[in-house]
Amino acid sequence: MNIHRTNHTEPRKLPLKTTTSGTDRLELQALYEIASLVGLAINLNSTLAAILRILHDTLRMERATVVLLDDDRKQLSIRSSYGLSSEEERRGVYGLDEGVCGKIFQSMSPFVVPDIHSEPLFLNRTGARTMIDKGTISFIGVPVVRAKRPVGVLTVDRLFGDAVAFREDVRFLTVVAILIGQFLELHYNILRQEASLREENLSLKAELNYRFSHHNIIGQSKVIQDLFRVIDKVAPSAATVLLLGESGTGKELVARALHQASPRANEPFLKVNCAALPENLLESELLGHEKGAFTGAIATKNGRFELAHGGTLFLDEVGEMPLALQAKLLRVLQERQFERLGGTRTITVDVRLIAATNRNLEKETLNGNFRSDLYYRLNVVPIILPPLRERQEDIGVLIDHFLCESNLKNDRQIKFSREALDFLLDYHWPGNVRELQNLVERMVIMADTERIRMADLPPYMSAVKEKEIPVAPFADNPPIFNKEAKPLTHNQLLNLEKIQIEAALRRYGWVRSRAARELGLTQRQIGYKMVKYDISPPEGF
Repeated sequence: MNIHRTNHTEPRKLPLKTTTSGTDRLELQALYEIASLVGLAINLNSTLAAILRILHDTLRMERATVVLLDDDRKQLSIRSSYGLSSEEERRGVYGLDEGVCGKIFQSMSPFVVPDIHSEPLFLNRTGARTMIDKGTISFIGVPVVRAKRPVGVLTVDRLFGDAVAFREDVRFLTVVAILIGQFLELHYNILRQEASLREENLSLKAELNYRFSHHNIIGQSKVIQDLFRVIDKVAPSAATVLLLGESGTGKELVARALHQASPRANEPFLKVNCAALPENLLESELLGHEKGAFTGAIATKNGRFELAHGGTLFLDEVGEMPLALQAKLLRVLQERQFERLGGTRTITVDVRLIAATNRNLEKETLNGNFRSDLYYRLNVVPIILPPLRERQEDIGVLIDHFLCESNLKNDRQIKFSREALDFLLDYHWPGNVRELQNLVERMVIMADTERIRMADLPPYMSAVKEKEIPVAPFADNPPIFNKEAKPLTHNQLLNLEKIQIEAALRRYGWVRSRAARELGLTQRQIGYKMVKYDISPPEGF
């Protein structure tokens, strides 16, 4: 073994160490304790500090340091120490060829300074030994090597003067330095694997986000994946889109997705519910009005078409729009021009229109309830949104999402029991995603325990299943009655009517207009019968 010594002190023969069983046992104990730290290699600083503490406690080696190459490979600095203050440790920075540490690093060989006070190469950069007066301070340093390249230096002080057997200490510290090099190799391998796993995790999250929450729409079923592809194709264009599907299927969410994925994403996205306003207010809402155009018009108002200029206007429930206003909407779509209510100035706008309805507009045009020319103008790119019962693979994903969201919002940790979850996965969800979201939020808020069981679910859910819904009395296929059966009493007929009305309302997600059309009633009539039979939608509708 090559041991470098100072040339500035009188050369002397290193004393041979008289090996005793006690010393051997202490060295073996120290090596055993150091090797036992392998499980801490991920936390390098803690591991190095533990190694230096073992050297002190077991073999009385003072002021031990591990000096490592910086990330930029331009200097050496103390990474860990024992017996140095934080300030002294901070000052321990050396050039790659500076002082004793630089010499050990460059030569990759041990170096012994029997008396640091007589060694010019010994810089005492930390200042840790200035106030010490305990006889000769000896310094021993050995290289730390990783992958056959120097990466640092392990140093210790000895305070035992001429009695110190340097050769045995160097041999022991060299073994420790080898272990430190292996710890470093293990540490950096773990870091590389962690970085690789993080990158893989981000990639998987991106893929899962695309599959399960693409465009902020959650789903993994084939119909939803097909919907994602349609959105990706249609969004970049300026074509008018007509969203079709039952209430609660997420038409507004798709409309926003089309806007966000379009070149208009940084421009306004405005929504108007055509079923929520009477005809005169709806026209003013869409086209605006001039001051004095009607009673109460105390100032000029810009309509939604003007406000959405450059962006997207979403007309929800467009099938409820009055016929007179449909003609004005047709002109805006054809010419991109209109006049405010009560005004004469023609306004030109650049707006992409997305319309949505749960009505069958083709049937409505045949019945004269919707203009055929407007229907064809809206129906440029029709997108049909599937009801939740046709995408059962998504129910579990949606429940998980809404449950996590509601738990976070309400600071709770609610879960569904296996029985309740199986029931929800098999439920027909007449109100679609909206019903599911409202139910989950209600369950989280109202739950008395952290686990929701079957008994906690609303009674109507377990009482009614899709296959048990009776046929409406005015449906295309009326029920076949048993001729031998006794005539129904008046109360039985009333009860049957109540059952049929409630069943129709559930089928259409408690949308009265749709249930009324199926039953051959007006909205006023179905509203009266709901009061008469004490029928009301479940909480959340």
